[in-house]
Amino acid sequence: MQSAFATEKQQLEKIAAEIDHQMERLEKIPRYFGDDITEQVLDDRREQHRKNLIIASQEAFFGRLDFKADEKDKPEEIYIGKVGVSKESTTEILVVDWRAPVASMFYTFTGGEDEAFYNSPEGKVEGDIYLKRNVVIRNRELQRVVDTYVKGSDEAGGTDEFLLYRLGDKKDNRLRDIVSTIQAEQNHIIRAEKNKPLIIQGVAGSGKTTVALHRLAYLLYHYRDYLTANQMIIFAPNKMFLDYISNVLPELGVGGIQQTTFNDWAIEVLDESIKVLTDATDLEVRFAPTSDELEKDELQSGRLKGSLKYKEIIEATLVDFENTMVPIDDFEIWDGCSIRASAILNWANENRSFPISSRRNRVVKRLKSWIEQQVEAIMPHERKERKKQANNQLRSYLKSWPDYTAFSFYQDLFKKSNRDKFAELLNDYLPEKMIDHTRRNLSKKIVSAEDLPAILSIHAKLFGIDKSFTYQHIVIDEAQDFSPFQIEVLKSYAKENSFTILGDISQGIHSYKGIEQWQEMMDVFDDKPPAYVQLKQSYRSTLEIIEYANCILLNMKHTGGLAKPVFRSGKPVKEMNLDKKNRAATIVSILKEIERSDVNSVAIVGRTSQGCEGLYQELKDLGVEATLITAEQNDYRGGISIIPVYLTKGLEFDAVIMSDVDSTNYRFNEQDAKLLYVGCTRALHQLWILYAGDPTPLLKTK
Repeated sequence: MQSAFATEKQQLEKIAAEIDHQMERLEKIPRYFGDDITEQVLDDRREQHRKNLIIASQEAFFGRLDFKADEKDKPEEIYIGKVGVSKESTTEILVVDWRAPVASMFYTFTGGEDEAFYNSPEGKVEGDIYLKRNVVIRNRELQRVVDTYVKGSDEAGGTDEFLLYRLGDKKDNRLRDIVSTIQAEQNHIIRAEKNKPLIIQGVAGSGKTTVALHRLAYLLYHYRDYLTANQMIIFAPNKMFLDYISNVLPELGVGGIQQTTFNDWAIEVLDESIKVLTDATDLEVRFAPTSDELEKDELQSGRLKGSLKYKEIIEATLVDFENTMVPIDDFEIWDGCSIRASAILNWANENRSFPISSRRNRVVKRLKSWIEQQVEAIMPHERKERKKQANNQLRSYLKSWPDYTAFSFYQDLFKKSNRDKFAELLNDYLPEKMIDHTRRNLSKKIVSAEDLPAILSIHAKLFGIDKSFTYQHIVIDEAQDFSPFQIEVLKSYAKENSFTILGDISQGIHSYKGIEQWQEMMDVFDDKPPAYVQLKQSYRSTLEIIEYANCILLNMKHTGGLAKPVFRSGKPVKEMNLDKKNRAATIVSILKEIERSDVNSVAIVGRTSQGCEGLYQELKDLGVEATLITAEQNDYRGGISIIPVYLTKGLEFDAVIMSDVDSTNYRFNEQDAKLLYVGCTRALHQLWILYAGDPTPLLKTK
């Protein structure tokens, strides 16, 4: 009897030959760049087919499922891959796309008494699974075959063994797809209902980001007659993170999805020359270790500006402006020639559903038209002077009805002449000193990131929603660092309330603007409550690292829960008390030890960017080639990185060296506990904790 390996090798050769044949035929057909719409459509289809074949040529399939539907006489061998492959000369399907309904059983069926079924367009199809097989193909070569279920046999059951094998892969400088190892709970999220908001609380290493990206690929496949990639958008914490995840969607055959940060997107929507305080200096102030927690007033200001209460205050201010924006005086262009204020008010109120700016422009246009009529009615020799006089009067009149931009309106709220009324609306929620601080920044056309939701809300009221910024589905990663007001703003740009929101409360290091519990986010969707899913299993780190990091969580008031590690044991976490003078030399010796483990990526994590700069220079003098990562970084290059702890979130490395984990740099408070937890959970295989003097008290719970 032929071995499983030989069987799958033979199948691979058969499918590879068909892929090569189809690619060779497509390469002979030149691209079409003419104006014929039919030919354009055909060319687009050929190009997409070509791209799919390129993906399939490297890894034709990763799984096999032998399934016998109840109405069939015998099992059908179903091969599953990243993309579907059909035989060109017939209708025979060689490989099923992992997103197809029948492929869902590959992820949900674990054996035993599990029910085997899938939901096809024609209805529920039930049956029996006879074989579930995992396959590893790399660069067109079959490397591994593992049967995770064989009907009637006790010998299979290699699901955990196969998962551990894939989790043991070394990391490079890019996040990779997980189509071959999607777990049942991840599969349910990927295939969840499109038009119901979905909130995912996932512990560090639970695969939240990867699952969300696979969900986008699934939605585009499942709703391909309706959804388009360019009407989807991903919000990520920073540009470096976007670079880190940039390969996943192309690996899945998906392109064209917009990927950005909220700040960059906001500036694009507003189209104003303003500076957002997100540079390294600002981050250093936010995260610098000091004698106390984040300054109380700053924390209060950031939390308020991101709250739904602040949204109500801004909206109330806009309503007041809308009701009083038309000047109360009659408009007179010369003696005896005027329009009553009540008439102008009626003009302004004729289209209340229009944006405020549009209504103002319409009124101004009517006033100009009226002026033209009045000028035409007088003697010709007086017209030039009268027209000049009338236009001067119009300019004077409109000074009391400013043509605001969103920023100038917000700026005006904080001016001293207007501040009393605004402060009254705030009901003393915002400290006086923070109002002054905001006003000074606004006078220089500088805004904090926390101000952007308010300015965007004003923009929508003044100018309406630009359809080019509306989306069929929105993904928000690291959403615990988003404010409720940010989500409320994004709802205005979502066509069908279609959201995937993911994060981890335990990693909420931006406490000055983020949330402390998911209920704050759910309250934004009171019209359509979101589904809430918890991912408790961590796949990233070894058992030892997860247990070590869980101890840090015990110091926090608000967490997403302790992580449950996959039983993948590795090296113990190593703590080292060192002489600060010898810190760089000690790290060099650790790096040499790590290199013997054949790792691809190492992070040396410092407390601040200033400290990282110093350490980078020390290591450089000792001959260490490393990359210093800063807040302005746009890409992640792999290898050895020196990075401040607050920039590590979302990344992962084979080995992590946490530097300066002493009682000064990591104090016993929630903010520092979250930072330390984030840093430790970046490590896949090795974690080193270095400190001089007294270690942080956050480790004493072990």
